[in-house]
Amino acid sequence: MALNIKPLSDRVLIEPAAAETKTASGIFIPDNAKEKPQKGTVVAVGKGTKDHEMTVKIGDSVLYGKYAGTELKLDGKDYLIMREDDILAIV
Repeated sequence: MALNIKPLSDRVLIEPAAAETKTASGIFIPDNAKEKPQKGTVVAVGKGTKDHEMTVKIGDSVLYGKYAGTELKLDGKDYLIMREDDILAIV
């Protein structure tokens, strides 16, 4: 998939994972009660800065803060763009 967006500096474009629709016990979760996902896949990575070399790469599965990043909608899909510092872990 080719995106026509390239993050600048130390920013990363992430495609969030889908929100859970069913609990472990089989109960369906309504749309208004779903939690915002905190896991996603890196889609694009900036070049970094002279003081900060990028450690994540395209395709990495990452965990990020609940309210981290800015939401974007491109070609009908939801994305988040955030600084690499807002990423908590690579899974």
